[in-house]
Amino acid sequence: MGALLLSATTAAALLPTAAFAAEADSVSTHSGATTEQERSRIDTYWTPTRMKLAGALVPEITPVPADDDTPDDPRPLPADTLDPGAVWTHGGAVTKSIGRLFFTFSDGYDGSCTATVVNSANRSTVISAAHCLRTVGAPATDSTWNHNLYFVPGYRNGTKPLGGFTIRTVATSSRWDADPAHTTPDDVALAGYDTGILVANPAAGGRRIADVTGSQRIAFTKPVKDEFIHTFGYPKDRLNDPSAKYAGSRMIHCAGPATPAPKAPLLWGEPCDMSHGASGGPHLAQFDTRTGVGTVVGVTSTTDGLAGGPANTLYATRLGDSAHRLYTWAQTRAA
Repeated sequence: MGALLLSATTAAALLPTAAFAAEADSVSTHSGATTEQERSRIDTYWTPTRMKLAGALVPEITPVPADDDTPDDPRPLPADTLDPGAVWTHGGAVTKSIGRLFFTFSDGYDGSCTATVVNSANRSTVISAAHCLRTVGAPATDSTWNHNLYFVPGYRNGTKPLGGFTIRTVATSSRWDADPAHTTPDDVALAGYDTGILVANPAAGGRRIADVTGSQRIAFTKPVKDEFIHTFGYPKDRLNDPSAKYAGSRMIHCAGPATPAPKAPLLWGEPCDMSHGASGGPHLAQFDTRTGVGTVVGVTSTTDGLAGGPANTLYATRLGDSAHRLYTWAQTRAA
């Protein structure tokens, strides 16, 4: 199995944001790899083949995808160029600060999402989608959370260009602590709480992740209609559908004007053909195509299937007060 963008199964029964308004949300946390032994085990677990197949519904018989050898283009992409989805070949900071986030579900299957290193006081903070870290349920229940979390910045064709980073601790909004008998992950995400924060362990030599990868700016501002946004992710549909476009081998880029989702106005999206595996990927405002640096203002949550809008639209949970609370918490955590 793989980390899926939120499904359309509850699209007809959306939980209104007002249902969460009775009490303020807080930070729910879970420990990851806190010992050297555990960090070593996870690093060994994520072999090139296992990474390439993360997200396959039947990994035992799924062919290992071929490498994507799309040639790099050192020329910067012209500013404000519409892009509905293509391999990012233009280099820059995004090729180091963004990567593929791997994990194992409670049922033992592996999955993957996308994550980004962001500016932070501890130089160890990574942002993704909450549904890439857990499902709804009691936070003290271990099976609520995903395991073997492993972030590979700059992932490409099964390689770890900058090494792999285990995760010390993660956090989501306490909205995810809801009773699964009454609330689904879709409900929580549509209400604007699909942000997850991770604190990465240092590299083997002791360097903090941002000192290895660099980082992207982050902001918690209100969306602006038609603001030009660049989106990055590692979609991997072809693992389970041979006719699909992407297999998770390379980082994919989309760009276009942002608009709110008709069925979920707290989510904003841009034209993009990415889906499963792109979850958690950054939506960057003020992105400089020459340097590859922008400002993370949201993380991919779902597609038009659940949120509505035109086909091939990728929607983000935009970062607001709840995400800011998670970010503030993470910066106080030493890696």
